[in-house]
Amino acid sequence: MKKIAIFPGTFDPFTKGHDALVRRGLSFLDEIIIAIGVNDSKKTMISLEDRIKAINSVYGEDSRVKVIAYDGLTVDFAVQQNAKIILRGIRTTTDLEYEKLIADVNRKVAGIETVMLITEPEYAHVSSTIVRELMRYGRDVSEFLP
Repeated sequence: MKKIAIFPGTFDPFTKGHDALVRRGLSFLDEIIIAIGVNDSKKTMISLEDRIKAINSVYGEDSRVKVIAYDGLTVDFAVQQNAKIILRGIRTTTDLEYEKLIADVNRKVAGIETVMLITEPEYAHVSSTIVRELMRYGRDVSEFLP
């Protein structure tokens, strides 16, 4: 049976930290679906189409990586995609506490397991929020993007 995981997020923008998690995940997963959550109440800086295009450009023709936008509950999307795993990155203990609560609920309501990878030290300070803030003020963010 194929080990399919979804890696959910807004990815506004998709950072080197995100890319590192996907690449590490591919060492033990057969397929990763980068699941871009569409939330009308969340204001994004980069259009959905541009995020999809940017992420696809990182992985080229690698058939193990797909980029799909979704709306609704992440676990429902995972079930639709036949994914049994949700991949998440952990930078801090605060992230761990938050992700653990969500993982417990996802396991309870849909039988979906969550695999959490500790972010590599060189990316622990990188977040989409910080990168967006730098972008907003015209700073060069290329060192944070794949």
